[in-house]
Amino acid sequence: MKSSVEQLSATRAKLTVEVPFEELKPEFDNAYKSLAQQVSLPGFRKGKVPAKILEARLGRGSILNEVLNEMLPSRYSQAVEENDVKALGQPEIDIAELEDNDHVTFTAEVDVRPEIDVPDFSDLSVEVDALEADEESVESELTNLRARFGTLKPVERAVQDGDFVSIDLTATVDGETVDEASSEGLSYEVGTASLVEGLDEALTGLSEGESKEFSTTLVAGEHADSEAQATVTVKSVKERELPELDDDFAQLASEFDTLDELKDSLKSQVEEQLKGQQAADIRDKVLAAALEKTEVALPESVVKEQVDGQIQQLVSQFGGDEAVFEQMLAAQDITREKFEEDAREGAEDSVRTQLFLDALADIEKPEVSQQELTDHILFTAQRYGMDPNQFVMQLQQSGQIANLFADVRRGKALAINICKVTVADDKGTSIDPKDFFGEEADLTETDADADAVETVESSDEEKADN
Repeated sequence: MKSSVEQLSATRAKLTVEVPFEELKPEFDNAYKSLAQQVSLPGFRKGKVPAKILEARLGRGSILNEVLNEMLPSRYSQAVEENDVKALGQPEIDIAELEDNDHVTFTAEVDVRPEIDVPDFSDLSVEVDALEADEESVESELTNLRARFGTLKPVERAVQDGDFVSIDLTATVDGETVDEASSEGLSYEVGTASLVEGLDEALTGLSEGESKEFSTTLVAGEHADSEAQATVTVKSVKERELPELDDDFAQLASEFDTLDELKDSLKSQVEEQLKGQQAADIRDKVLAAALEKTEVALPESVVKEQVDGQIQQLVSQFGGDEAVFEQMLAAQDITREKFEEDAREGAEDSVRTQLFLDALADIEKPEVSQQELTDHILFTAQRYGMDPNQFVMQLQQSGQIANLFADVRRGKALAINICKVTVADDKGTSIDPKDFFGEEADLTETDADADAVETVESSDEEKADN
């Protein structure tokens, strides 16, 4: 097999591949075997029809089509590897020349990763918010902990913010009851705004047994985005009584003997949370600063694929009904053109980020251990709220393990370079990024940068299968 590559643009390449027929014997054997299973001829057992008789019966063209269909994926992948083409997405393949019993030549145009000049990270500097585990943050954590051990007690007074009530709720649209927006004996914490718009305001000031009507906009179901008349009736009112803040509470709620020890522990927890936020802030700002100094040509088909995928996913949520999708956009005062424009902008940012990180990973060539990949898979499964074993099965079925491997590789390459950046907080205090991104740091939550990028590059094996 002979192959060559022509660079059509910064993001597009054309492969020309010539395969002599003597290399196609395995494909011809498979073609005859496959077609023999599909043909029944008197005097021959199924699958045992001789090749010459098959050609006479089906025609040479049918044989050649079968051979080409089997040959193209593997020879395309081989040409990509031989020419070190960093292909993205699916190729457009055309048969350029077919000389029976001699050779076949095909071309494959495909989007490719552009050449990217990565900036020197040691020239970058970023500023992030300072860590402030103030007393208010600690008190907030302490209040949340007290709430977990609080008790609900009935009260004989009007409803206040923070009360727990049992209510009956009904809603009507044009005089007809909306069943999915109606309920009896519903438990609700006033002030959480977690049910329907206007409910908290209607409840405040009511006493047990009292009702009130209010207008609201339904957010789900058949009448989503419709104006409705709702009625709420208070069945009972309870307030949460928090335990006293003392050493007894510390012993009840934790492994500590004293309240002071518990507060010190909560302060440490708050500081760890803030460190996680600061690490993410450093990562995002360093990545943004590096991208600002980098020109990245965007492969059009990859961007379009992401935009189309996002739109198809949303439309599928409305039963595949484009009209309902358009109505949803109109209800939010968004035109289809504006939505697609915003989707394209997001896709461009996503593709630009990944291509940049891929170029960075090619420079650094970080090694990814099996344990690092496993940790990333477990973390990602947790993010999606999925059972890890089920998540792994889905990854294997969809051929996405290689993509998660690439995620970890990109993240490690970024972490290596973040350690070269000058970082300070907004109070002028210098921060050593190695404390967050050095070799000894736990990069589970930061190295994949999963929220910033979407995987657009498949492995050569995945391309061949497709």
